[in-house]
Amino acid sequence: MLEGIVLLAFIAALAGCVFTGASVLWALAGGYLIFCVYGLIRKHSFAELGKMSLSGVKTVRNILMIFGLIGFITALWRASGTIAVIVCWSSKLVSPSAFLVIAFLLNCMVSILTGTSFGTGATMGVICMAMGRAMELDPFWIGGAILSGIYFGDRCSPVSSSANLVCVLTKTDIYENIREMIKTSLVPFVATCILYYIVGRSMSAGNGRMDVEGLFSNRFVLHWSAVIPAAIILVLSVFRVEVKKTMLISIVLAAFLSVALQGRTIGEILQMCLTGYQASDPALNAMMNGGGLKSMIKVAAIVSLSSCYAGIFEGTGLLKPIQGKIEALSRKITPFGATFAVAAVASMIACNQTLSIMLTHQLCKEGNPDNKRFAIDLENTAVVLAPLVPWSIAGAVPLAAVGAPIASVVVASYLYILPIWSFLVRLIRRS
Repeated sequence: MLEGIVLLAFIAALAGCVFTGASVLWALAGGYLIFCVYGLIRKHSFAELGKMSLSGVKTVRNILMIFGLIGFITALWRASGTIAVIVCWSSKLVSPSAFLVIAFLLNCMVSILTGTSFGTGATMGVICMAMGRAMELDPFWIGGAILSGIYFGDRCSPVSSSANLVCVLTKTDIYENIREMIKTSLVPFVATCILYYIVGRSMSAGNGRMDVEGLFSNRFVLHWSAVIPAAIILVLSVFRVEVKKTMLISIVLAAFLSVALQGRTIGEILQMCLTGYQASDPALNAMMNGGGLKSMIKVAAIVSLSSCYAGIFEGTGLLKPIQGKIEALSRKITPFGATFAVAAVASMIACNQTLSIMLTHQLCKEGNPDNKRFAIDLENTAVVLAPLVPWSIAGAVPLAAVGAPIASVVVASYLYILPIWSFLVRLIRRS
């Protein structure tokens, strides 16, 4: 009874932030106080609750370090011209009749390289929407293709914060996980391409074009060498070099190219690492501004608070009654089916991808003794379901950044097809 009241109070705090437009961090901070009060009622001391919180944070200290490296990469790839060159080269592939599928594929590619859904949406996503509008195509469908693409890489990039978070929680190897993620996503990926191609062929387009290269050439030296920091990520990933080392090498190369190719100073590079890249050309602000440690503070705070929850849940047994019911459900509809259901509810409650992943892991881990399989289940549920919730920042922020309606979540096909396909496969294999 008390556990239910505590969880309802937490849900009410999250709902209040959604309806008032306040930062989800306020709800998470309020939730932390609520769970601490529950711990005190259950006769745990302040010192014990502090230790529980600290134990939760310790489990994600590696991912917090990776967040810092991601901040450096996202700033320096902008400064070195890496993002500009990739976007310019990619834009040449666009044709109106196949625009939707190409927009999906381009956002897949950039999100794999950068590992960030928000960053991809703010660069390649913005470009694709601008080109689509110039061709007089429907923003509703373009937004769905962009959302599908940016979370394709967010799910399976070696430098993705969500992929690394899942590895930390499940104690699995990211490269083994990526190999399995590719296997499970092959059919959904092909099905999504076919769907977007069919829909795109039926859409009428105007004759408008966007001069992407002209836009970037005024501010960047568009030389092929600018792609090296991104290419090295793929090359070293093939050889399974440790992720932090891979990212550090890319950061060093991007910093060197920022100075040697783009003419930036060491002082500017250091400032960008902290506060992010700021374009001097107003026309590039929406597409290029961002990155740096500053951009990762909020997500790091969300992960830290969420990990405190995990420690308190574990220490106080708050979720034990629910975990028992979920284990029973997993016996009826397979462990994946139970994880799917929990992830859907957690995504609606959490309002962000990170907390959704951590809640799903906390609730379902007892029914999933195979960590490798459980890691893939989390990737195929919690990671891709969070963006489909209209009030979650996972989907609302990138759609707002590209100028697509929130209704575009309805046609973010890859994010639906992947978990449904995975569920059907598990059911068939069990029978």
